[in-house]
Amino acid sequence: MKTPGEVLREGELEKRSDSLFQLWKKKRGVLTPDRLRLFPAGPGARPKELRFHSILKVDCVERTGKYVYFTIVTTDRKEIDFRCAGESCWNAAITLALIDFQNRRALEDFRSRQERAAPAAQPEPGAARAP
Repeated sequence: MKTPGEVLREGELEKRSDSLFQLWKKKRGVLTPDRLRLFPAGPGARPKELRFHSILKVDCVERTGKYVYFTIVTTDRKEIDFRCAGESCWNAAITLALIDFQNRRALEDFRSRQERAAPAAQPEPGAARAP
């Protein structure tokens, strides 16, 4: 099982800014089983985190020449645009990590529901059994 701090992928990708000019800014991405961290190019700047519990999907994947463009859609429907070198496959790595996270969370929810339902299904000690 993957640990939350385990690094699945690390390298360069670019994020489109929210500014008026929408410039592409280089970031160092660090992908773990539960989040994507984006470190700015400048030293000492704090990273931004996209936690998988707040990501809905990776969408709009398009390959053009040397770049792959993709969009991360958050649970509040915010869209964040990225691009990466075609051979780096960041979009695939993020998608697979997100699916793995969602599967683990679904299993945890299922087990939790089973554990809550199990005591109700057990007869109480000393209760009469039907013949």
